Amino acid sequence: MAQIEFSEHGSRNRGALGTRFVGALAYLVAAACLLPMVAVVLAAVTGGTDTIRHLLDTVLPGYAATTLILVSLVSVGTFAIGVGAAWLVTMTRFPGVRLFEVALVLPLAFPAYVLAYAYTFILDHPGIVQTTLRQVTGWGPRDYWFPEIRSTEGAAVMLILVLYPYVYLLARAAFLQQSATAFLAARALGSSPWSAFWRVSLPMARPAIAGGVLLAVMETIADFGTVAYFGVQTFATGIYTSWFSMADRAAAAQLALCLLAFALVMAVTERTQRGKAKYYQPGKRHAALPAAQLSGWQAVAAWVLCAIPVLFGFLLPVIVLTQMGLESEQNLLSARYLGFIRNSLTLAGTAAVITVCAAVCVGFFQRLRPGRGSAMAAYAARLGYAVPGGVIAVGLIVPFAGFDNALDAWMRQTFGVSTGLLVTGSIWLLVAAYMVRFLAAALSAYESGQSTVHANMDAAARSLGQTPLGTLRRVHLPILTPSLLTALLIVFVDVMKELPATLIMRPFNFDTLAVQAYRLASDERLEGAAVPSLVILAVGLLPVILICRQVGRRH
Repeated sequence: MAQIEFSEHGSRNRGALGTRFVGALAYLVAAACLLPMVAVVLAAVTGGTDTIRHLLDTVLPGYAATTLILVSLVSVGTFAIGVGAAWLVTMTRFPGVRLFEVALVLPLAFPAYVLAYAYTFILDHPGIVQTTLRQVTGWGPRDYWFPEIRSTEGAAVMLILVLYPYVYLLARAAFLQQSATAFLAARALGSSPWSAFWRVSLPMARPAIAGGVLLAVMETIADFGTVAYFGVQTFATGIYTSWFSMADRAAAAQLALCLLAFALVMAVTERTQRGKAKYYQPGKRHAALPAAQLSGWQAVAAWVLCAIPVLFGFLLPVIVLTQMGLESEQNLLSARYLGFIRNSLTLAGTAAVITVCAAVCVGFFQRLRPGRGSAMAAYAARLGYAVPGGVIAVGLIVPFAGFDNALDAWMRQTFGVSTGLLVTGSIWLLVAAYMVRFLAAALSAYESGQSTVHANMDAAARSLGQTPLGTLRRVHLPILTPSLLTALLIVFVDVMKELPATLIMRPFNFDTLAVQAYRLASDERLEGAAVPSLVILAVGLLPVILICRQVGRRH
């Protein structure tokens, strides 16, 4: 009996120790996510007022105006295309609707800057469209007007084409989950289908739609590759210019603080406007919304409206990039390109594993110890997705560069040895930036799977003598394998596409496919830029195919 009591006491001690260990890791992850934001604030505040005054007198108003215009255009565009396409494929039936349910997600595989390279090759002055126009009409370069692709509006179109799937996926899921009761009641009271949609279905789907638009907005303000290539001056390009071209860390930190404040204000505004509104189904039984069968010109119109974003957001860019890649002199199997691929895979694989492990720590601690502390840790872990990569890069480099310089000075003075830069410019600091940036995506995927694990399973495992870590290893992780693989894949692809943080923080002579594509495009070698862009696109298709399979199963 004493032996049993001793065993139970030892198991209890091991359980408490395991819980404290998971909690310590979760708080460490939360602190790592908060560090860049705190460092940016401190660096901006201690940088003096001369720099910010100069920025206010020169570029800051332009950065703010351009960013606001870009955000406004992308918000309207993604809302119109995403909600419209989701309503058509959910509420109507026309030839090809099953195909469009999947095809409308495909542009999500494209980074916006890759789309920018493709459309510049087509629409720029020496491109095929304007060249053909001059040959057919006999016009000279100044005899006609043509929309300028390298503009704020052009950047907005590129971003809309690749970001509307966020709104489409969430809006379609919301429409599928709605009961027909309220919609049919509105129809019975004399509302037309359009009026019932606008006054009933759309407000009920508002939280999901707002979440999709907010994701698109966050990606817009974080975008660097598209706006930099088009010469559009936003906060993201300003940070990079201040850091590299002017070597002004104070200006970069203060611009990063402005961008951070802008991102957080957007998130808080949406959350505040939503308030405590809740949406409930009016009946106990769920009745699916009735789908209308379209024919004639209505079916043709629906088909065209769904085909346009797929054509311009996926099919045409793939064709153009393939042609560009075939005409280039870049050899994907050369030692140089194999090095780019190896660097990209190393960074993406390492960051994906570390980020998912961090998500497991935070998510499992919140399950073990639900309360204010674990909730705050999870909230801090999610903040990174609202912070652009350039801000995270500045926020990590500033404190660690100070640490490296202080350590080097102390070692020189004490031992006469120079340590150099131990952390700054290392792969591990870049991986840490990726973890902060994409931890929210991994945590969401993990928590969606964790919600399917009933609390009774935990209780049964504990009654059989399992510690919390044993329960995680033997019960949760086997059940959550699909969710964990999804999280790994999402983070892997996001890291492959990430450009601003990689440009600022990568070690010397450690280039990735995204950096190589950006460098070649900056030198106007668009055919060469198509080769690494196609590899990034091919990798990006993996999670999109996974999402499409899930959509098909749910349907």
